[in-house]
Amino acid sequence: MSLVFPPLMHGYELDKPGHDPFEVAKSKAIQGVEAGLVVYNLTHEALRATFIFTPEVSLNQAMIMLPICGIGFQNALGALAPPEVAVHLLWSGGILINGARCGKLRVSANHQDPIKVPDWLCVGLELDLWPASENMGETPNETALYAEGCSEVDASTLLEAWARHTLNWLTRWEADGVRTVHNEWRGLAHGIGEKQTYMKDSNAVFMGVDDNFGMLLRDDDGTTSNIPLTTLLEE
Repeated sequence: MSLVFPPLMHGYELDKPGHDPFEVAKSKAIQGVEAGLVVYNLTHEALRATFIFTPEVSLNQAMIMLPICGIGFQNALGALAPPEVAVHLLWSGGILINGARCGKLRVSANHQDPIKVPDWLCVGLELDLWPASENMGETPNETALYAEGCSEVDASTLLEAWARHTLNWLTRWEADGVRTVHNEWRGLAHGIGEKQTYMKDSNAVFMGVDDNFGMLLRDDDGTTSNIPLTTLLEE
């Protein structure tokens, strides 16, 4: 059955489990495919999908599409999962379900110059549906969707919902500005006010984000610093 995506978006299914939607999407973006393509691969074990965007703003501003995709995913799963299932987002793209890592978002663009408009930007989702190990106790900080009370959530329906909610938040960002996205994301973010884990050997506390979602840090001596969201770009 073909998946149904919202207007301006259309799907491209990969029929072999080993094919990586993120790499295929980047290849298609380089070839000049139109924006709105959703490259996806659904298997018994995982949901993997990637959106292709063609931003009209600088890369520094366009990176907001990463947290917007995170918000879209949380809204989508929140509408489909039982109400007791908690979904939170890591600044670095990680997705937590009931406090354990269940998946991640990835991002790439055709360059890494923050002040230039990118030709394309891809945001990929990787979500574990079933745990890799039968003994979940071996990896208490890792989980899978169907191990967290979400066995009734159909992966295809979740992907369709993710596309709809993400498109809705992209529209809200364009209409209402970045502050609306900030307010929604902050309520879903994990680790604000705690020592961050993005950089090793750092005691800095994660204080929040700036207008372009750069990570704001404060050291023990009160020194503040900023990690741009563009540092998450994959080459």
